[in-house]
Amino acid sequence: MKKNKIFVACDSTNISKIKKIIKNTQNPKITTGYKFGLEFLNSKNGRSFVSKLKKKIIFADLKLHDIPNTCVSTIKAIKDLKVNYLTIHISSGIEALKAVKKNSGKIKIVGVTILTSLNSRSLKEIGFNKEMKKLVLHQAKLAQKVMLDALVCSPMEVSIVKKVFKKEIITPGIRLTSNSNNDDQKRILTPRKAFNNGSDWLVIGRPITKGNIKNNFKKLIDHLN
Repeated sequence: MKKNKIFVACDSTNISKIKKIIKNTQNPKITTGYKFGLEFLNSKNGRSFVSKLKKKIIFADLKLHDIPNTCVSTIKAIKDLKVNYLTIHISSGIEALKAVKKNSGKIKIVGVTILTSLNSRSLKEIGFNKEMKKLVLHQAKLAQKVMLDALVCSPMEVSIVKKVFKKEIITPGIRLTSNSNNDDQKRILTPRKAFNNGSDWLVIGRPITKGNIKNNFKKLIDHLN
């Protein structure tokens, strides 16, 4: 039976908290990776901590969004961390995406579509004219064209993205129940529904890391079984 795969979002600068998260999210029923974003990797001890992690699947969620040369320089600068996945905004453009992929080595390059904190109104406010799903579909086609290794999209768009993007799909915006507090996420689904839609990995943060981590992780596994 295929294992469900979860990236736990380690959104903290507290090393003790991160160690606790890792310790309490180990279970043979599920494949667990760890997502470290700008908050942790830019913290005083964060980079050093990640560099010393052994036998863990590491997702560096840097969301690169810059000119091609700067994006490539960043990849070269973090290669010592031996991360497995690295994010870049698809809106960085074709040339940046190609350059990053060319220089990625063993790192899987993950294209970020439209952030799950945005909705259709948000898109109009920042100048996008396409409807949400059409824009995400267009970005997924670009990701496929430049042969990225994975794609980030909300659970709402997975089924349409899968029609044009044939590699791993990583899905944030996950809440354990449909009536959960959405916090700053606008396009959300439950884990089971997201997997049923075709997600390969789910990214889950606060529903696991806020409160009793061990109990929260058990609830997640129970939810999926």
